[in-house]
Amino acid sequence: MMKIKKGDTVRIIAGKDVGAEGKVLQVDHKKGKVLVEGINMIKKHTKPSVANQNGGIIEREAFIDASNVMYVHKGKPTRLGFKFENDKKVRYDKKTGDVVD
Repeated sequence: MMKIKKGDTVRIIAGKDVGAEGKVLQVDHKKGKVLVEGINMIKKHTKPSVANQNGGIIEREAFIDASNVMYVHKGKPTRLGFKFENDKKVRYDKKTGDVVD
């Protein structure tokens, strides 16, 4: 089970964009990868189509492994854990013990 969700702010801890922060746009639970806004940018060559009349080279985000990102809580990267609070499973910050959601 992945502890990162869509909409979370994360910091990159490994790879070419180390130290950068961004918002999670998409999560692939099967492959264990996340798509982060403005991180791991790639160039994709596209043919002309109805949506893109000219075609050409577009730049977009690529998926990055979830093990290379850390959740950011109050400006600092932290590990997340699960616990039950009032018979509901919630994520919490392992450093401070604060409930995240």
